[in-house]
Amino acid sequence: MDIDFKEYQLSSELRGHEDDVRGICVCDNVGIATSSRDRTVRFWSLDPSDKRKYHSSKILLGHTSFVGPLAWISPNAEFPEGGLVSGGMDTMVLVWDLRSGEKVQTLQGHKLQVTGVTLDNEDIVSSSVDSTLKRWRKGKLVEFWEAHNAPIQTVIRIPSGEIVSGSSDTTIKLWKGKKCAQTFVGHTDTVRGLSVMPGVGIISASHDCTIRLWALTGQVLMEMVGHTAIVYSIDSHASGLIVSGSEDRFAKIWKDGVCVQSLEHPGCVWDAKFLENGDIVTACSDGVTRIWTVHSDKVADSLELEAYASELSQYKLSRKKVGGLKLYDLPGLEALQIPGTSAGQTKVVREGDNGVAYSWDMKEQRWDKLGEVVDGPDDGMNRPILDGIQYDYVFDVDIGDGEPTRKLPYNRSDNPYDAADKWLLKENLPFSYRQQIVEFILQNTGQKDFTLNTSFRDPYTGASAYVPGQPSSMSAIPAKPTFKHIPKKGMLIFDAAQFDGILKKIMEFNNALLSDLEKKNLSMSELETSRVAAVVKILKDTSHYHCSSFADVDISLLLKLLKTWPPAMIFPVIDILRMTILHPDGASLLLKHVENQNDVLMEMIEKVSSNPTLPANLLTGIRAVTNLFKNSSWYSWLQKHRSEILDAFSSCYSSPNKNVQLSYSTLILNYAVLLIEKKDEEGQSHVLSAALEIAEEESMEVDSKYRALVAIGTLMLEGLVKKIALDFDVGNIARVAKASKETKIAEVGADIELLAKQS
Repeated sequence: MDIDFKEYQLSSELRGHEDDVRGICVCDNVGIATSSRDRTVRFWSLDPSDKRKYHSSKILLGHTSFVGPLAWISPNAEFPEGGLVSGGMDTMVLVWDLRSGEKVQTLQGHKLQVTGVTLDNEDIVSSSVDSTLKRWRKGKLVEFWEAHNAPIQTVIRIPSGEIVSGSSDTTIKLWKGKKCAQTFVGHTDTVRGLSVMPGVGIISASHDCTIRLWALTGQVLMEMVGHTAIVYSIDSHASGLIVSGSEDRFAKIWKDGVCVQSLEHPGCVWDAKFLENGDIVTACSDGVTRIWTVHSDKVADSLELEAYASELSQYKLSRKKVGGLKLYDLPGLEALQIPGTSAGQTKVVREGDNGVAYSWDMKEQRWDKLGEVVDGPDDGMNRPILDGIQYDYVFDVDIGDGEPTRKLPYNRSDNPYDAADKWLLKENLPFSYRQQIVEFILQNTGQKDFTLNTSFRDPYTGASAYVPGQPSSMSAIPAKPTFKHIPKKGMLIFDAAQFDGILKKIMEFNNALLSDLEKKNLSMSELETSRVAAVVKILKDTSHYHCSSFADVDISLLLKLLKTWPPAMIFPVIDILRMTILHPDGASLLLKHVENQNDVLMEMIEKVSSNPTLPANLLTGIRAVTNLFKNSSWYSWLQKHRSEILDAFSSCYSSPNKNVQLSYSTLILNYAVLLIEKKDEEGQSHVLSAALEIAEEESMEVDSKYRALVAIGTLMLEGLVKKIALDFDVGNIARVAKASKETKIAEVGADIELLAKQS
């Protein structure tokens, strides 16, 4: 078929997000908005000096978890410069005034992740994993209904005024008010994306790897096949072109049902949208938004094109596997300088773009080359690998609460309850997550008709699988009591940071000092401000923490600012220090400064906890100390100063600031784990007392109380203070917790009550 089509080329890259770019919103001719896993929304304006480039003119902060769908509010009397609507994993729908960059409405009502937002005249309609559609008017919920019998993944409004939704139940539904006027049946898996096809009907993207064009009568007019993985997004242009984004790393452009071009990306393409002029915007999991154009005057220059080609090449090399191992994970030739330990020992090293195997000759004391290591034709490139094992699926699971994303492996032949149990045990997560994980697996693998085999036995306890709503069947001879939430293993940290905002605040404070004649001497020089920016750049690049390093003057500069800047200005400096602590080299250098000079960290703790306290200082200070628990080289310092640290922050449990409460209870929990390891009975008693104080506070935020209860239970189970806990009448605290309406509080209360009864 001869199709008249001009190929797209890279025009520009929009860099600024610190994690996956998840959503795109084309804001008329005003600019582009993007959402990200980094919890922010960014607004990008055209660069007046270069019409093919955009710059980040607004960063919208307000969501507490990753942000997905976006909708544009055209300029009106209420929003003179326009507005934005965003939906997030935090279940919130937020409305933003673009003129001020501030959140003006918080729409609360969904129980689970918000997956779609669209405007219906002046109303906002939102969709959610909770299977409902909700209509909001002037900040209030005016109606809602359960629109599907499975999670809703997307929602749009079509020109004739109806609302259309797509769901994990594989159907699309057209709504007139709350009445379903048409159900579209055809996809065999989750419907993930929807868009209007002008003058024709709608187009849909699905987990079944296909795109479908539909008439509004429900008839399938065309099926487009070409993607090799989940298709996440779909959009159309007045020219008749269609663009789709997929997990297979390609944005594909379609004309008359034929794929006419594939735009390769160094990661998953979460979203793709057309600009009015026909240019395409793509959102990628590498954190970059890209503009693609057919206009010759907007194509990137040769250096930019070469850089992108190189980036793609490096990405593909980084994914190349030899013998089931990632090429880039293999050691270089320098590894052959280390003698082998036994005859015939083999070692695979990286030589250029290949993996080469060597065998140790014990007699000659040398490595003999065996040859290049290759994978077979079906080497698993289409099946993900985790810890050297191939799986049908490896999911990213974001459990929130400031914790890193976890990898959940799953094979279709697995029992989902078995897989969930093993994973929760491996990740040391509470079993209260069990049903959520099972439902997550079933939803994302299309096993909606899964029926549990009642003969299934738990691989660890021998008990029958738990089925919600049914009594559990215990194995005949339980080995010992089991607890859902204790003991806690490992340390919790605070590793999320809005680096651009932190750096902006530091520069703002520095400019204020420069303009104050009395305090000008406290300000940083241009060289020092560039050093702080360099530190932030290193901290942003988490993938190179293993090989990046700081200059000693970088740490000295941060400590100088902590000592000399006014108390009201130090919180962004502490925040930089908090993240520096998570960098291996940063933690090591900081420890040397603390050991060799005055203990600036203890001075910082005294400064942020002295009256009158500032919430921002308290929050960043506690979190910085909490992050020290990630590095075992700090354990001695933490144990030595335990009494001073806990006393300094002891009033935080009654703080009206919930983030301060949570940070303090996290510090307590980490100390419990550390002092059990150190067998420090006096320290354990101190921590127990602090945890009991939190647990008894009626107004305590749920997660804060939960972490305190886990600390109490862990100290009783594995520590040296069970008798002391019983003397404090911990049984009564457990009974109160057990009666809580919050599931995880009730469950950990039951754990502690069982422990108390064992005495």
